[in-house]
Amino acid sequence: MQASILQGTLDLMILRTLATMGPQHAYGIGKRFQQVSGDALNLNQGTIYPALVRLEQHGWTRATWGKTESGREAKFYAITNAGLKALEEETARWRQMSDVVEKLLAEEQ
Repeated sequence: MQASILQGTLDLMILRTLATMGPQHAYGIGKRFQQVSGDALNLNQGTIYPALVRLEQHGWTRATWGKTESGREAKFYAITNAGLKALEEETARWRQMSDVVEKLLAEEQ
C-alpha cells in the first residue's frame, strides 16, 4: 500500500516511536513503522531523515553517533523533555482532529 504521510503526522509517529522504544536510527524507525502497520507503511530513510532533522532543529530530539546491531556507524535519535511535551500536545491535537474527521465520515447523505 502506498502511503501519503502529512509532515505533522510523520513527526508525531517518530516522537511516539522514540518515546516508546528509546533511541533509534532512521532505519530502525522505518522498520518499526513497517512492523506496527503490518507492512502497510513502508517509508524509506529518505522520507524519515528530513523529519528527524526537523525534529532535532525544534529541540524535540537530540542525535548522537553510535553503532548499529551490525556494527555500522549511524546517528541515533532520542526524544528530549521538550519532545515529550510536544508529543503530548500533538497527540491531543491528533485525537481531536481524528474525532472531527470520523464524525464527518460517519455523516449520511
